[in-house]
Amino acid sequence: MIARLQRLWSQRKAAVIALLLIVSSAVLLAAAKLVNRSPSVPTFEVQRGEFLDTLQLRGEVKALKSVPINAPAGVGDLQIVKIAADGTAVKPGDVLVEFDKTKTEQDLAQYRSALKSAQAETEQARAQARLKEEADTTDMMKARYDVERAKLDATKEEIVSKIEGAEARLKLADAEQKLKETETKLKSDRTVNQATIESKITAVQKSAFEVDRAERALTKMTLQASVPGVVSLVSIWHPQGESPFKPGDHAWSGAPIAELPDISTLRITARVDETERSRIALQQAVTAQFDAIPERQFSGHVEAISALASSDFSAGWPFARDFELKVMLDQSDSRLKPGMTSQLTIIVDRVANGISIPAQASFQRSGQTVAYVWTGSSFKERVIEIERRSGDRILVQKGLQLGDRAALKDPTVKE
Repeated sequence: MIARLQRLWSQRKAAVIALLLIVSSAVLLAAAKLVNRSPSVPTFEVQRGEFLDTLQLRGEVKALKSVPINAPAGVGDLQIVKIAADGTAVKPGDVLVEFDKTKTEQDLAQYRSALKSAQAETEQARAQARLKEEADTTDMMKARYDVERAKLDATKEEIVSKIEGAEARLKLADAEQKLKETETKLKSDRTVNQATIESKITAVQKSAFEVDRAERALTKMTLQASVPGVVSLVSIWHPQGESPFKPGDHAWSGAPIAELPDISTLRITARVDETERSRIALQQAVTAQFDAIPERQFSGHVEAISALASSDFSAGWPFARDFELKVMLDQSDSRLKPGMTSQLTIIVDRVANGISIPAQASFQRSGQTVAYVWTGSSFKERVIEIERRSGDRILVQKGLQLGDRAALKDPTVKE
């Protein structure tokens, strides 16, 4: 029996040894995988680099200088038939807005016709006054002649009968009365004629004024650019909501329609909370990302910041008191225009060769800030000391080392 077993072992020895080696390798491989398995949540490798302490603000583009484009005053009905598109680049003389001229042209034709009629009536009144003047003058001269003749007849009283003398005196009195009447009539007619002529002249002046007003109104029906720039349409309140004017709309006298901002005076303005005011200084570097120009990032610097706080009425009740900041860009772009909004990032400090991690890699545990560091098989909770925060980054003073892999999600939370 023993001999048989020995023969069997000698025959199967190689196979058993091979099986044992395979089983041992499998166990060792499983153990290695268990020790060096991948983390269950995303991680971040801790490195050293420049830490930027930044301040995030919301800004709006404004022009320090701009030319307002308003609807003309005193021109009656103003219906827009053409208006330049928002953002259109224009040069001096380019048409910005055209109003409907039909009604004004009709009024001008009527005023010109009324002017001609009034001028003709004035000339007619003057002609009639001259004729009346001549007639009254002739009557007066005749009355004077009659008076002189009657006086001559009255001097014959001593050589004619008393009856004839009395008749001569009566004729003289009649002639003198007639003369007074003609003189009075001449003065009266002169006054009437002068009043009539003056009334006609007034009518001429009124018609001429209306003609001049209509002609000036026609020149105002087309608004042109006086300086080069980019058209910025002004939003106003309509029954349908707030929006710029468009063709077909009626504008009131003096209504704001557009602006031609001076591109060289464009600035970004923002409001700074009083808690952040002391961190900002002139000439600090700024980056600006515009909502309307997402593909380009602009650089600039802090140009000015108000010394006194003011109320920010756009922030809602209760009105906050903060400081106004002005940023000047280092680049220009034809697409920039007033009213655009942007995200400003102000670099208030730089820390060279610092250890920083994403804010999402830090967690609060029992009143302490911790990070979870991957050890190769599990995450180990490690207390960290934070020197400062900036946006989505944290500058770590203690607790992490170069090469550590910190969890970006809480590994203790089971999903």
